[in-house]
Amino acid sequence: MKSILLTTAVLLTAYVTFAQPGKTEIARWQDNKTGAISITWDDGSINQFKVALPILNKLQLPATFFIITGQIPGSKYHGKFIGRPVADIIKETATVPTNKDNLFERASAAGYLGLVGPLDYHYKAGSLVDAGKTDEAIKVIDELYTKVRNNQFKPGVQHNDEYKDAHGTTWDDIKRYAAQGHEFASHMITHPRLAVLDEPNMLYEMEKSREEIKEHLGERYTFSGEGPFGTENERVMNYAYKVYPALRNRMPEPWLKEISRSDKENPGNSGKEYVQLQRGATTKTPMPMMKAWVDTTMNRKDTWLVLTIHGVDGIGWEALSHQTLQEYFNYIKTRKNKLWVATFGDVAKYMRERQAAAVKGINTTRGIQVTLTHSLDKSLYEYPLTLKTYVPAIWARVRVKQGTKTIININTHKDAIGTYVTYRAQPNGAPVILNRL
Repeated sequence: MKSILLTTAVLLTAYVTFAQPGKTEIARWQDNKTGAISITWDDGSINQFKVALPILNKLQLPATFFIITGQIPGSKYHGKFIGRPVADIIKETATVPTNKDNLFERASAAGYLGLVGPLDYHYKAGSLVDAGKTDEAIKVIDELYTKVRNNQFKPGVQHNDEYKDAHGTTWDDIKRYAAQGHEFASHMITHPRLAVLDEPNMLYEMEKSREEIKEHLGERYTFSGEGPFGTENERVMNYAYKVYPALRNRMPEPWLKEISRSDKENPGNSGKEYVQLQRGATTKTPMPMMKAWVDTTMNRKDTWLVLTIHGVDGIGWEALSHQTLQEYFNYIKTRKNKLWVATFGDVAKYMRERQAAAVKGINTTRGIQVTLTHSLDKSLYEYPLTLKTYVPAIWARVRVKQGTKTIININTHKDAIGTYVTYRAQPNGAPVILNRL
């Protein structure tokens, strides 16, 4: 009896293995890695490019830079107030207190009164609105305009620290960095507190920054955006979603669990297909903790670690030393056999395409034919997906072609189900044909 059961098990295993050719699935991450990491930078301060970028290039680690476009030489769009003459607004504040109906207009105008000091009130009020404390923000703006009417500020032009630290890079520089494999994306024109801007000024910051990037770098670099200060204000997000397909602030998807930088929650068992784990490395973050983020990502199968870094070697907010960056990026590099390191936009595209894709493999006289399609906008979502296709057990080496182009010639591998190959394929393209070599 034992001999019969053993023989039956062998036959069933052989049948399952034999029955698999053509079966195809889409890998959760590119090249069937166990997790993904995106290294992102805010503001575009000069040492990100002079110091950090050479380290990234040497290690062949792509990154995403969210840049403040208004300060770059040659930019067409700079900071400006869209609305009534500011003199009329100032005059009105003497008789009409700030309220929920005029708060955003007055806060938007604050940085464009031709005075040094009011911009600080814009940022304070914006921080309060982001925190859900609108009544307190109203008091801040009322205090501001009282001081303006009492001539308590000196004339002049004021810029925020992030805007000033970003000086030193040109569009020609950025084009060169982009050609090296890095993503450049919008961090608005002036790095404002979007939550306290009215509609015309919010849209100006979002749309014109996007236009600037499109003009200098091309349409592909208008995919991603980041509202300054990581705002998650619902009103802001509703506008931003219409301008940028992917926002690091929020990516509300039914299949994605988001853990923000300020959230100490661990990925846990979310029941979702993907987890986005955002973490911000600051001067107070211990290196073991930073490495633990990477380890967590590597030891799971569903996690996308989105790192947020600002300053480098004394320039920019919470500036990290180049020694810290070198050690950390080396740590990530040594784990690239398991982790997919890619730009923010590329990972976002991959996940969305996979979730919207359909794949089918069949045996034909030409070999195994695989079709891969997705229902997304093809002008935006053109990123190749990694497929895993099972082939006959006797195949040791396989040629993979899509249309007339040979994608790759590769060796087969085996798992508990059967013999397979993994490869990248273009969605909505010609069928993929696999043949034995």
